[in-house]
Amino acid sequence: MSVCENYQDVEKKVTEACKRAGRAREEVTLIAVSKTKPLSMIEELLPLGVRDFGENKVQELTQKAETLAQKEVPKPPVRWHMIGHLQRNKVKYLVEKACMIHSVDSLRLAEEINKEAGKKGICVPILIEVNVAKEESKFGVPMEEAENLIRQIAVFPWISIRGLMTIAPYVENPEENRLIFRNLRNLSVDIQGKSIDNVTMDVLSMGMTGDYQVAIEEGATHVRVGTGIFGERNYSLK
Repeated sequence: MSVCENYQDVEKKVTEACKRAGRAREEVTLIAVSKTKPLSMIEELLPLGVRDFGENKVQELTQKAETLAQKEVPKPPVRWHMIGHLQRNKVKYLVEKACMIHSVDSLRLAEEINKEAGKKGICVPILIEVNVAKEESKFGVPMEEAENLIRQIAVFPWISIRGLMTIAPYVENPEENRLIFRNLRNLSVDIQGKSIDNVTMDVLSMGMTGDYQVAIEEGATHVRVGTGIFGERNYSLK
């Protein structure tokens, strides 16, 4: 199947999951995770109206964004989501390019984003990455520490906290991650109820190729699908 056919297949499954959950299709943003994939594959999707793409590395995101901008395509422009672990020394290259940073998991990182965004005079939307499953190999703040971190970051003037993100464990049966997604949703509702200034909790970024349908059923507003759209990753791409 072509990239476009893959995307349309995923789109169909997103729509079906929304119907099962009694949700409007417009409530869910499908992010095509284009990490390690050439720009040509992204360009194949543009005629379908696809505009949300996710990248793991700052250099790859900025290069693709700049190349597309030079071509003056597309209209409306692509929205680049930073979904990978972000190093503080790379923040300055990213703040003007990313529509949202999904992976903020420390006060020091947020401080750097606030500083660089302030220099540019822009407000950067962020998500707090939560390690719901407590996997040692994953980044993210523990659930019990999320609210405290959010309160610390919420005072920064150049940051807008829009919600939460998690990377669930890799599982053969997506049902095994249902509780992970439900727990993140419950945490989001709990924090929303605290009415913290500069915190909206209207975004839940959760679910990937193997489990995005379950994530949607549990309240995901943004799902990050790479392999299901672009095929297996090619880590040899520089």
